[in-house]
Amino acid sequence: MNEFFAVVMAGGRGERFWPASRGTRPKQLLKIFGTSTLLEAALARLRPLVSPERILVITNRNYVAPVRALFPELPPENVVGEPEGRDTAPCVALAAGIVGSRAGRGAVMLVVPADPLIRDDEAFAGDVRTGCRLAAERPGRMVTIGVEPEFPSTAYGYIECGAALDAGNRTFQVRRFREKPDAAAAAAFVAAGGFLWNCGMFFWRVDTIMAELERHAPALARFAAAAERHWATPGWEDFLERNFPACPRISIDYAVLEHGSDIVVLRAGFDWDDVGNWTSLRGHFPADSNGNVLVGSCELLECGDCVVFNPQPGHTLCAIGVNNLVMVHTPDATLICPAERTGEIKNLLSRLAGDPERKKLI
Repeated sequence: MNEFFAVVMAGGRGERFWPASRGTRPKQLLKIFGTSTLLEAALARLRPLVSPERILVITNRNYVAPVRALFPELPPENVVGEPEGRDTAPCVALAAGIVGSRAGRGAVMLVVPADPLIRDDEAFAGDVRTGCRLAAERPGRMVTIGVEPEFPSTAYGYIECGAALDAGNRTFQVRRFREKPDAAAAAAFVAAGGFLWNCGMFFWRVDTIMAELERHAPALARFAAAAERHWATPGWEDFLERNFPACPRISIDYAVLEHGSDIVVLRAGFDWDDVGNWTSLRGHFPADSNGNVLVGSCELLECGDCVVFNPQPGHTLCAIGVNNLVMVHTPDATLICPAERTGEIKNLLSRLAGDPERKKLI
């Protein structure tokens, strides 16, 4: 099989997990769901499939040092720091340039986000092998993984499946990508069947993604080709600093995938949770008799359906007579909000950013 590289996109801040997540401690470096960070779990899933020399972590330059410290087995140059966040398409273009420089444009790239929660590593490995084979066997083909919807979510994009490509109905030609829908459209998608959640995992040969960028996002194609030329040269860091911020801010879905004609989707055989905000804890920690999920020292009286996260030693969080709240305590900030309004945390952080005294909290 073609040489295979795994690219882990780990540049996001995970603001919806504030106040645990901060500018220097993003969601993917938090130990919320166990003794490992989400990024540690992501790399552990990849290690049986690919050697550390062929794993790239594309992150924010502010996170390069902690990521390298967390994974000393990765060559230091394999942890690449973006000068600023520009969404997933520039990240993919950067990675394509690096992989193309190192292994040639026939190499296959797996691109995965750093922060979903996946428990079934064996099933994930099987799907990765299938996705790599599908991407390698036909130049021009792009492959993605879709997750069977559990409910009509408005938080995810959807993939509409076309013709089945195997007898087991695991792989399908993609008919089209659908943006994050409103509630009515999401319900219609789930009721109709044939729609999968877009979990942001992709496979392609370097020459395939380079050609697609050239066709649909030529500015990013030029950046990827320049990155290919500059990688491992003395001027690499200067090149990245000067050119990456000039890339258009756009997702790979909008830049390429919504325009592609030869895309295959593999129905995931593994469990998957985007763990997008604090209410995600409900699916991964046991609830008490009143539906409360409690992490850390907490005492609730006549409360129901709350999510409480208080890992601080020597501090007990108490509440009386409240329902459906998220309560998170850290040494210097405490969040309390209705569970259905966690999506407004970004608005709160914008207000904190405008106060010089409290800007340090973000």
